[in-house]
Amino acid sequence: MEYAPDDLTSAVDQRVAELGFELVDVRKRVSRGRTVLQIRVDREGSAPGSGVTADDCATVSRELETWFDESAMLGDRYVLEVSSPGIERPIRFPRHWERYVGQDVRIRIQGRGRERATIVSVPEEGTVVLRFGAEGEEQAIPLKEVKDATLAVDWSKLDRSLARNASKESQ
Repeated sequence: MEYAPDDLTSAVDQRVAELGFELVDVRKRVSRGRTVLQIRVDREGSAPGSGVTADDCATVSRELETWFDESAMLGDRYVLEVSSPGIERPIRFPRHWERYVGQDVRIRIQGRGRERATIVSVPEEGTVVLRFGAEGEEQAIPLKEVKDATLAVDWSKLDRSLARNASKESQ
């Protein structure tokens, strides 16, 4: 699955924003002669537990399907999948990098394997500064070299937090 072309992504981003949601990711591939378009949406500035619902995804899907059918942008045969970004959400656009400064990401950079890093800053739209490792050196990485990035969740901390909340609720 590859990122959708920029013109398609821009058009979808604008349409999703008109519906009151934030575009998180767009990926496009061809399978069995059909275009498969995967779109992830969220509520602008959402926090865990306050993101999009299944009903929101269905609403966005119906609206986009009507729009794609009218514009013939994807042709006659396509599959549209609309979902939430999930807890390990993709970090795709410059606005995402800015929003998640200080957070850890799993990242795959051109010419390197998958690594874990912390987003330090976004000094300009086309560059992100990352720190690799706990005491690692900070490196400026051009966003065009980022092949894939998602928020990195520390599942052990999340498990402890859920256990504490469950304990408080049972008291």
